[in-house]
Amino acid sequence: MTPTERSELIARYAEGHAAVIAALDRIGPDRLDTVPPDGSWTPRMVVHHLADSEMTSALRVRKLLAEENVAIVGYPEEIWAKRAYYDRPIEHSLDAIKAARATTLDILVRMTEEEWQRPGTHNEIGLYTPEVWLGIYSRHCHEHAEQMLRAMG
Repeated sequence: MTPTERSELIARYAEGHAAVIAALDRIGPDRLDTVPPDGSWTPRMVVHHLADSEMTSALRVRKLLAEENVAIVGYPEEIWAKRAYYDRPIEHSLDAIKAARATTLDILVRMTEEEWQRPGTHNEIGLYTPEVWLGIYSRHCHEHAEQMLRAMG
């Protein structure tokens, strides 16, 4: 990945929270619990998933920077959705998404070329560097915002 490509992904990462807010504004609060026709997660559940994912991902990139040969382990998203009370209000989860992204962004813009290449291993993906991490999380909020909009028609 070139420095220019990386900068573009960092800019997209910075826009993630705003993409979620924009989707929620279009959906409206009265449709947060609408189950999509395909039976997937409601917008409320997607927001809680994003909060859990963002907090987890923020820790992952810090571990990649600070520790040697980090083992990153995936988590069972469907079980979290069932057991972590995804029917609760979304305001604090939106705050968590915003804070996780903001504090991580402060780190991303300071990272050196060598730091972007620090290796770890993800149990589902294999080689997992901060660059791989950025490729995933620069689009994660956007993909879920689009998912919510498609599901609500």
